[in-house]
Amino acid sequence: MKARWNGVTVAESDATRIVEGNHYFPPGSVHREYFSDSATTTMCPWKGDASYYTLDVGGAKNVDAAWYYPTPKDAAAEIKGYIAFWRGVEVTE
Repeated sequence: MKARWNGVTVAESDATRIVEGNHYFPPGSVHREYFSDSATTTMCPWKGDASYYTLDVGGAKNVDAAWYYPTPKDAAAEIKGYIAFWRGVEVTE
């Protein structure tokens, strides 16, 4: 699977985990140079508290375009630290 935004592959892996239709990429499969921490957090009743990253590709920013669960609830333990995308990021095979 590949995650692309603004013409650049920001993550690539053949070991994503699918939860609720979203591909979660292993932490080591993302190109960190395009990611910066965001102060945004949200809470999912069964997965726990999510944290976000902003993508910066070629000077264009996509705020909170990626999320992950640093300390998920037990039901979502399999995606601890894995990163998913939205907000125009294309995830394809």
